[in-house]
Amino acid sequence: MVYGIGGGIPDGKRFKAVQTGGPSGGCIPEQFLDTPIDFDELNELGSMMGSGAMIVMDEDTCMVDVARYFVNFLKGESCGKCVPCREGLSRMGDLLEEITHGRGKPEDLDVLKDLASTLRGTALCALGTTAPNPVMSTMTFFADEYLAHITEKKCPAGVCRELLNFSIDEEKCSGCLRCLRDCPVKAVVGEARKPHRIQNELCIKCGTCYDVCKFDAVIRK
Repeated sequence: MVYGIGGGIPDGKRFKAVQTGGPSGGCIPEQFLDTPIDFDELNELGSMMGSGAMIVMDEDTCMVDVARYFVNFLKGESCGKCVPCREGLSRMGDLLEEITHGRGKPEDLDVLKDLASTLRGTALCALGTTAPNPVMSTMTFFADEYLAHITEKKCPAGVCRELLNFSIDEEKCSGCLRCLRDCPVKAVVGEARKPHRIQNELCIKCGTCYDVCKFDAVIRK
C-alpha cells in the first residue's frame, strides 16, 4: 500500500512507521511493513482496521510526539462520561507532555502502562478502550526514543523543541548572512564571509536558521 499505491516516501527519506485505523490506531514499524491489511493482523500488532485510514511517517517523525498528539486529540473527543477515559487520557497527555519537554522520569513509563491497562479494561466505549493504542505501540516498537527523551534529554528525530540545540559548523558556514538576517530574535552573530555563531542564551529554538541555510552548516541535535 505504502510503496505500490502511495509511491513510497517523498524526497528519498526512510520509512519509519504507519498508523492505521485513525487516531486510536497503533503505529506499526518498518519491520512489519509487509503485514497484510486485515483485522486480525493489525490487531495483533496493537493497531486496528478502524476507519481504514493510514498515516505514513518518515525518519523525521518523533514517535513520542506522535503519541502525545493523538492522546491530546482523543482527550478532546472524549465525552467525559466515564472516569477512566476522562481522567486517564488527561493524565496520559500530561505525562507525554512532560517527556517531550525533557522533564520525564523513568517511572512515567510504568504509569503510562498502568493507565493504558485501566482504560482498556474499564472505559465505557470504544474510544476509551482503543485510545491507548498510539501510546502502547510506540512504547513497544520505539522504546529507545522514549528512553532518549527521558534519560538523555534528547529527541532523536529533532522534533521536540525543548530538547534541541542549534549550532553552526564553522567549516561549512560561508558567512552569507542569511540565517543572521532571518533569525527572529537576533541570536545569530557574525560578519559577512566569516563563520557565524549562535548565542544559545538568546536562541528560542525555532529552527529558522536550520531551514534557510543552503550550506548545511547549521547543526540541529
